[in-house]
Amino acid sequence: ILERRPVTSEVEGSSPLHPAIVYHRTPLLGFFFCKGVVCDTMSQDTPQPHTVQTRSVAVFDYDGTCIDGQSGLLIARWLLRKKYLSLRSAAGLAWWGFRYKLHLPYREERSRELIFHDLAPLGSEQIHSIMVDFHREVLLPLYRPAALREIAERNEQGCATVIISATFEDIAKEASLYLGTDGFVATQMECDEFGHYTGNVLGKVITDEAKVEAVRQWADEFIGKDSWNLMYAYGDHHSDVDLLIEAAHPVAVCPGPTLRKTAHKKHWPIVDWKVD
Repeated sequence: ILERRPVTSEVEGSSPLHPAIVYHRTPLLGFFFCKGVVCDTMSQDTPQPHTVQTRSVAVFDYDGTCIDGQSGLLIARWLLRKKYLSLRSAAGLAWWGFRYKLHLPYREERSRELIFHDLAPLGSEQIHSIMVDFHREVLLPLYRPAALREIAERNEQGCATVIISATFEDIAKEASLYLGTDGFVATQMECDEFGHYTGNVLGKVITDEAKVEAVRQWADEFIGKDSWNLMYAYGDHHSDVDLLIEAAHPVAVCPGPTLRKTAHKKHWPIVDWKVD
C-alpha cells in the first residue's frame, strides 16, 4: 500500500548532499516534495543551464532493521496466544518456516494466507484493531533508537523516507506513523467487492526484487517519474540485496551471514543498531 501524510509547516535549509541547493519542504498532494533553488554561492551574472532537481529517497526495511525482531513470526505467536489462530494454521506456519529456514521450495504467500484464513471471518474493522493492538503490545518495545535517529536525520536532510516490508499493511502503517516516515509500502491482502478479506494476497509479497519495483511505483506516484533518486537503502537480510544494489548508499544493518558476506564483497557499510 502507498501512504502519504500532509505537512503543516515549511522547513528549509541547505542540503548536505547538494550544498548549493536550498530545499523547501512543501506539501504536494499531501506528500513532501523538495524544490531546489540556486543559492548565493553561484554567480548571479553567469547564465546557468536549466537543471531538473530530483528528490532523494531513503528506504528502510522494517523487520530486523527498524525493529529487533521479525513481525511475521511474532504476530503468529501472538495470535495463537490470543486464540485468533487455530492450531492447524499454526502447524502450517511452522512447516512453512521450516522450509524457509532450510531454503527448500516454498510459496511466499502461504504464510500470510494461513493467518488471514483464520482472521478473515472477523471482518476488516476488527482485523485492523487486532493489528493495531499487536503493534502496540509487541512491536513498540522492539524499535531501535538508532533507526529512529537515522530516519530523523534523513528527514532533516530533505529525503523522502519510506518504510518497506513484507508485513501486513496495517502494521506498516502504524510503523510509519511511529517512525515519522513520509510513507510505507507493504504486503496487501485481497478484499472482495464488499470489502471483506478473501484470505489471499493481493499482488506480490513485498520481498526481494518486488521491493525495488514497489519503491519505484511509490516514488513515481508521489514524487514524479524521473524526479527522484534512490539515495539510501537500509536492510538486514539477503532478501534486501536487490534493493541495496539500486541505492547510491546501501547500508547493511545488523546483517545475517549471507548479507554480511555480500556487504564485505561489495564494500558496503555495515552498522550495528543493536548497541543501544
